[in-house]
Amino acid sequence: MKLTAAIVGASGFTGVELVKLLVNHPKIEIGGLYGSDGGERIEELYPAFRGLFEASIHPFDPERVEGDIIFLALPHSRSMEVAGKLLDRGLRVVDLSADYRLSLEHYEAFYTRHLDPGHLQEAVYGLPELWREKIEVAPLVANPGCYPTAAILSLAPFLPYIDRSMPIFIDAKSGVSGAGKRCSAKTHFCTIDENIFPYNPLRHRHSIEIKEQLEILGKEPIELHFVPHLIPINRGMLVNSFLSLTHPLDPIEVLQEFYAQEPFVRIAREPVDVKSVAGTHFCDIFAMAQGKRLFVSAAIDNLLRGAASQAVANANLMLSLEEDLGLPKLAYIP
Repeated sequence: MKLTAAIVGASGFTGVELVKLLVNHPKIEIGGLYGSDGGERIEELYPAFRGLFEASIHPFDPERVEGDIIFLALPHSRSMEVAGKLLDRGLRVVDLSADYRLSLEHYEAFYTRHLDPGHLQEAVYGLPELWREKIEVAPLVANPGCYPTAAILSLAPFLPYIDRSMPIFIDAKSGVSGAGKRCSAKTHFCTIDENIFPYNPLRHRHSIEIKEQLEILGKEPIELHFVPHLIPINRGMLVNSFLSLTHPLDPIEVLQEFYAQEPFVRIAREPVDVKSVAGTHFCDIFAMAQGKRLFVSAAIDNLLRGAASQAVANANLMLSLEEDLGLPKLAYIP
């Protein structure tokens, strides 16, 4: 008998990626698709599902939804309105919004007033390579943001060697799907086609998520400057970091030792690229040093490793399944 999952927010970009992954999952099946209003069918919204997986999207009621795992693919501030009700019913939740990723102080400074501070304190940050044991027993996992996933995985191995008197600079670039399904002036085809531009430089909400997690891991404060850019590709993300070290070292050796047992982190000896990870769960990392200066580059699929496949990896751990079940390793990306 398979375990069951409910996907709340199934019609969005991240939600539909969850549907794709779970349709092919060997041990978890979709028990229900949910949205704010319901009444739609997934195969009508996304014709690729025709004849393969066809289902209605039902109105979401947190008092009635069932499943061994509940995925919340909802906008920021919406998840915290319903997650507590699910948890109080004994359900286990993977939340893909930012509502449970940050400390109360930082969430309220960068987002809005938090409506569920009690469960916020219980949430586990869902980056398996770093917090696997805590994820396994957590009732609530906060799925990391896309930029933070690439930034934290690439920088964590170097935390013992960072010169903290100098800032870390992060230059990041993401495909337009990272902006979500709803179109805006910046994501309109006429704006993004043949174009590249920074957005929310130094003030992007993911900057505090990266900083907070690196400070938890390193147990010391850091100064961090983060500038994201939108680029005219559908999916994929490249995060480049520049920092100073306390002493010269071999960065490839550091990375290989840190991730020796992690099959979904690949260490490269040449600069990484987006197309090699698009459609997969991999995070590819490259680093090079000149004396005490360090350059680190990480590439991921923002919709998968930065959202949906990471959520499935977390669910696998929470349900005592093999972590790699249902996670894509190869993809056809033209």
